Amino acid sequence: MSERLEDIAVAMVANGRGLLAADESTATIKKRFDSIGLESTESSRRDYREMLLRSDEAMRNYISGVILYEETLFQKAADGTPLVDVIRNAGSIPGIKVDTGAKPLPHFPNETVTEGLDGLAARLAKYYEAGARFAKWRGVVAISGALPSFGAIKANAHALARYATLCQEAKIVPIVEPEVLMDGAPGDHSIERSEEVTEWVLRTVFEELGDLRVKLEGMILKPSMVIDGKKARKASVEEVAERTVKVLKRTVPAAVPGIAFLSGGQSTEEATAHLSAINTAHDLPWKLTFSYGRALQQEALNAWNGKPENVAAGQRAFTHRAKMCSLAAKGSWKKDLEQAA
Repeated sequence: MSERLEDIAVAMVANGRGLLAADESTATIKKRFDSIGLESTESSRRDYREMLLRSDEAMRNYISGVILYEETLFQKAADGTPLVDVIRNAGSIPGIKVDTGAKPLPHFPNETVTEGLDGLAARLAKYYEAGARFAKWRGVVAISGALPSFGAIKANAHALARYATLCQEAKIVPIVEPEVLMDGAPGDHSIERSEEVTEWVLRTVFEELGDLRVKLEGMILKPSMVIDGKKARKASVEEVAERTVKVLKRTVPAAVPGIAFLSGGQSTEEATAHLSAINTAHDLPWKLTFSYGRALQQEALNAWNGKPENVAAGQRAFTHRAKMCSLAAKGSWKKDLEQAA
């Protein structure tokens, strides 16, 4: 595969394929495993992720790249094959989460800034050597009362831009992920408020990317959809799609090759339906696809249930959901469901 940033970015969003976000921290995956009564150990985490990565049909047809946690990037499968090679052998691209999480932002109560820039250049060189060809950094913005503040938006946008420049210098495609939370406290904001804040955040992010000379053709945007708070949830699928497209058209330059949405607390079906609606009725300059974690994995996790004899069932569940997301990325999910009914 080409090593040009532009070519890697295009491949990440091509032909109805999208990204599997398998970059849960050790603490987060423990919570997932707790839900099925499985102890989280290095080997159980390996077994689970290997189950997903060896789902051949899903990986070859529907998954363009996999965002990994650092542990997984350097792990080997049960048979000794590096998991990075399992991904590459399936025609997918290995990637890596590089931020160290959202931390309280001094002087800005109840707001955070994502950290991880210290030593990032050296880490990126190590990740490139291990096979990673793209990276991910998540900035988090919560809506609550008078929040967010411009200071918090600016701090996160600047960190995203700093990260993106370091990635491109290391020949790694940056996924720029500014997430406006739908489930942050109190999570009762309207879709109108979500639209206002999302536009503000994206506009600020691209100003910072421009100031730091990030090559737009060699990056992927991973935004949240414009959606009302988790405790409000009145907006229809069509309204979410319409408002999301409106904000993207106002803020995202056409030079960006693709947008891979995060699911951000949506249910599996919601995330699929919204992506399909966005792709169905709109002529857009970017490829729009998915970069889902829980929305791609939950059904597979439940079917697998931590038992070796359930690996095939887990892979079937993962392949089914990946196919549904692929159809949504092509805008044909609803039509295919209706034809199958």
